[in-house]
Amino acid sequence: MSTPAELPKEPPKPDYINRFFGGPPLSVLFRLVLLSILVGVILEALGFDPWNILESIQRLIQHIWDLGFDAVRYLWRYLLLGAVVVVPIWFLLRLTRTPRGR
Repeated sequence: MSTPAELPKEPPKPDYINRFFGGPPLSVLFRLVLLSILVGVILEALGFDPWNILESIQRLIQHIWDLGFDAVRYLWRYLLLGAVVVVPIWFLLRLTRTPRGR
């Protein structure tokens, strides 16, 4: 008579659910919920609407486009404002430091 230790062992059955989820299903589900909340907060801050995602993406692109041109307009204003002060001072310094005939 053979003892239980001598019986051939069956190969372990593959755990298809763990393999499909990439780990224990509850753990993976919990991580997906946390990641979804984090991404949702970020997308909400960017102005996305979950019920109309395509329109939200279009609005975001339009907003970024508008910000780009607003930045150029403000940069131009700052350049002009600074030039009103810097260029005359530079010009006066250049006039006072020019060598007087040799």
